[in-house]
Amino acid sequence: MPPHAARLISTLIRARRATSVLEIGTSNGCSAIWFADALRDTGGRLTTVDIDAERVTAALANLERAGAREYADVRHGDGAEILADTPDAPVDLVVLDAERPAYVAYWPHLRRVLKPYGILAVDNAVSHRNQVAAFRELPASAAEFAVDLHEVGDGVLTGVRVR
Repeated sequence: MPPHAARLISTLIRARRATSVLEIGTSNGCSAIWFADALRDTGGRLTTVDIDAERVTAALANLERAGAREYADVRHGDGAEILADTPDAPVDLVVLDAERPAYVAYWPHLRRVLKPYGILAVDNAVSHRNQVAAFRELPASAAEFAVDLHEVGDGVLTGVRVR
């Protein structure tokens, strides 16, 4: 995730006073550092998950070097399984930065796990417009979400669960 997009999401974390953030698609942990730093300010915690074990190892090392490890739980696993195992409405903000074709299948769980006024942030909404098009229609057509596209970094689609 480009720094401008991570900065936008970290600002949303602070503005929402989020204490529970779920990131699907950790990669090497650079965005997780931004999010964990914001959660240090709110007294919260990040759960970030990646299906690739080498990326998880790199993310742990990068979070440690950045002094943000204590604010993040880095998990090796499948994002769909993590979402399915998450209880109803404990999450303030969900970040999607993983396998974009899987997002449509995530939708029922995303609606379920987000708290009222919880935020969904989807990276690559401009750079990979075609890959997120089907997913983008889901929050846009859901009455309980207010949706906007931010042309920051590779594009960040946000949806706030307002109802």
